[in-house]
Amino acid sequence: MKQLIFFGVIIIITSSCATEKPNFSPLSASFYSETKGSDSDRGAKNSIEINVKENVNASEISNLIATFPQFKNTGLNTEITTLKYSLQNYLYAIDANNVSGKNRALKDFEKSYKKIQKLRQDLNKDDDEVLNRYLVRLKTNISAIEDSIKGN
Repeated sequence: MKQLIFFGVIIIITSSCATEKPNFSPLSASFYSETKGSDSDRGAKNSIEINVKENVNASEISNLIATFPQFKNTGLNTEITTLKYSLQNYLYAIDANNVSGKNRALKDFEKSYKKIQKLRQDLNKDDDEVLNRYLVRLKTNISAIEDSIKGN
């Protein structure tokens, strides 16, 4: 009986370690939002030559999207959700080599960013500092991605 329990535990442990875990990354291959571009978006002149899945800055943006804190202000949280959505679309558009989708997502990001700047005036000092750190990191990583796209 002890051997049966032992082998049962061994089988459960090995099968749970061997199974593929679900991918909750914002860059999931199964979801591309509305950012898939047409063939006209993919001309040689308007090409995006960057591998998003191997780019450190894109990984950092994905990480920031996943770990963004919640605040007491519901309006701010709603706008942060919009900001996250535009960032995901930005990364999807780059991955799909869709220049117009990338530009549209950047405009949406900037619009949300400005609204968040207005809403953060009501935050206490600690929450404001946390939000500021996230926003600065996002802008820095987007700037680095944009510079690498322009450099190619």
